[in-house]
Amino acid sequence: MDMVNVIVIVKRAAAAALFFAATHAFADETKAPSIRPEIGKPVQAALDALKAKKGKDALARLHETDAVGGKTPYETYLIERVKGQAAGMAGEPAVAAAAFEAAVASSAIPAADKAPLLAAAAGQYYTAKNYAKAGDACARYFQEGGSDPAIRTLQTQALYLGGDLAKAAHELQAEVKAAEAAGKVPAEQQLQMLADIANRQKDSASAINVMEKLVTHYPKKDYWASLVYSVSTRSGLSTQLSLDVLRLKMATGTMRTVDEYVEAAQLAIQAGFPAEAKKFIDAGYDAKLMGNGAGPDIERHKRLRDTAAKGLAEDTKSLGLDDAKVAAAANGDPLMNTGLNYVLRGQADKGLPMMEQALKKGGFKRAEDAKLHLGFAQWLAGQKSKAIETLRTVKGTDGTAEIARLWVLVAQR
Repeated sequence: MDMVNVIVIVKRAAAAALFFAATHAFADETKAPSIRPEIGKPVQAALDALKAKKGKDALARLHETDAVGGKTPYETYLIERVKGQAAGMAGEPAVAAAAFEAAVASSAIPAADKAPLLAAAAGQYYTAKNYAKAGDACARYFQEGGSDPAIRTLQTQALYLGGDLAKAAHELQAEVKAAEAAGKVPAEQQLQMLADIANRQKDSASAINVMEKLVTHYPKKDYWASLVYSVSTRSGLSTQLSLDVLRLKMATGTMRTVDEYVEAAQLAIQAGFPAEAKKFIDAGYDAKLMGNGAGPDIERHKRLRDTAAKGLAEDTKSLGLDDAKVAAAANGDPLMNTGLNYVLRGQADKGLPMMEQALKKGGFKRAEDAKLHLGFAQWLAGQKSKAIETLRTVKGTDGTAEIARLWVLVAQR
């Protein structure tokens, strides 16, 4: 998963917190307790070194205070605070984090400075790859009244990288819910991490739920591919839905292999829909996946294309001859299939009424599939509102309901 944007946010948060530690080191010096010269002189020298971006020199000057005894809480606080900045600049994040923590623990720290210094500590712990302590520092930052969303990102990323997936998921879910409650779109990176956590925990239901949010708010082809894959590989998916899965791939532009185009065409022919088979084959050729490769493949694809064309010609010749017969059938299956065939041939004005009549008749072998196919046909005909209404009635535990939900997302685009 691409976490580049998340890492950028984390680095910015850490840098901002570190900048605060530097620029506010002596912000209230005029109101602060007095500092002895043997402390003040090396600390000031360290600050001058920091201004010159010489972190190691700043640390060296601060070491001069080690031999000074009887430090007051305020003197110790200043030393640790400047040491955190110096160590951060010198590339010693573990030392910097410990110094910021010591400054926060001081009895001399102004209450308003606790949250910013905890943010600085969190950023340095993160840089040092001590993700557990980074997450803890972030939690304490929010307890102290901090509200920077970048620190929230740092926290969840630290929990995520530290392997505390349950807590990371809890924090991320809270952020997503808060955004949705406020009428805002959840951050893409948050949804990415939630999806990855669900996959790593082998929680397919949660993974599908999060991927549905991703394709809704960030309809990228890769997200659609992941979502359709998650649904198509779920436990208990009926093999009767194979063609429906491939229809979804076609609609979302996520057909990627020649085998998918070939299988889709073959299943459409077997189902009695040669017009749909031709569409799959034409798309496979347009994508330059069919009709290429070694000789046997080219011939096999040509035979499939010829079979679809022959089937379409025969279907055209016999079209309408059995309409009365299928309308009089004991159950709705023949009428539903005939109506769908009309829609697939571009005759929705004739096909949709037949499918709606079939639904009223009932008696289907797979009643939920019938509603799914009516919703699919309505979408094909451009009746998106009706399609969504129909698809939302689809139930079932064999994957039909999940596929219907994906079609709702497609129709809502």
